[in-house]
Amino acid sequence: MWQQKSFENEEKKGILYLVPTPIGNLEDMSFRAIRILKEADVIAAEDTRNTKKLCHYFEIETPIVSYHEHNKETSGEKLIQKVKDGLKVALVSDAGMPAISDPGYELVTAAISEKATVVPLPGANAALTSLIASGLPCQPFYFYGFLHRNKKDKRAELEELKKQSATLIFYESPHRLKETLAIMLDVLGNRNIALCRELTKKYEEFIRGTLEDAIELAHQDEIRGEFCVVVEGTDVVQEEVTSWWQPLSLDEHIQHYISVKSMTSKEAIKQTAKDRGLNKRDVYQAYHVEK
Repeated sequence: MWQQKSFENEEKKGILYLVPTPIGNLEDMSFRAIRILKEADVIAAEDTRNTKKLCHYFEIETPIVSYHEHNKETSGEKLIQKVKDGLKVALVSDAGMPAISDPGYELVTAAISEKATVVPLPGANAALTSLIASGLPCQPFYFYGFLHRNKKDKRAELEELKKQSATLIFYESPHRLKETLAIMLDVLGNRNIALCRELTKKYEEFIRGTLEDAIELAHQDEIRGEFCVVVEGTDVVQEEVTSWWQPLSLDEHIQHYISVKSMTSKEAIKQTAKDRGLNKRDVYQAYHVEK
């Protein structure tokens, strides 16, 4: 157990600051965030070009280095060494909270493993901004972030989430929105939803309705901007139901489908694996190889 006292000997020790930046409106930058960026020895940025624009606007002259998904290992080691050497490092992403669907998690865990002080600042976050204006229940909520790009994997992720009673929050890009909404409707059913785009910007928009409404609108209008998708949780109470096959062994389960349902062994193994929530390869191995 390690107790971090964030502001004990603050002047003398190295610190990794996690600094949120505006998700659209620069007026959302806090006084403290500006001060920390000015006082830091170095700013680690997801995209140095975007951060330079931010720094120029607020007259911040702190040196900026790159820290992103593709260089996080090598860059991260250098940044942690700076903190160990007693320097102040401020981590920012392009917009919003570092480490939330943005780089940062690995840097934080590396800092903690070295017992380096990690200080988070509160600030802008697209998920919570969307949730509180969605009109859907705010407690509990389940933040998922980006679904997988692959259709099959995306469907599998939603299958895992469909029994959640908590309000679901996703991020999605404009060119994948139609596909994602269609799969959501197929897997989750026609739930209430809020599509939130261009948050805090001049063209901020909230589209509230059902998934069917959202799909119809998405096919009518040109889709622009990054979206936060807030989806109603299920209102179905999940009950433990004893399945007919539970008293059976794996072999008996497969044999049932072969003898009673006239399935081939391949079909029976596939269905048995689906019933039991097992990997088909594992069921095949147990039935054919481990006998």
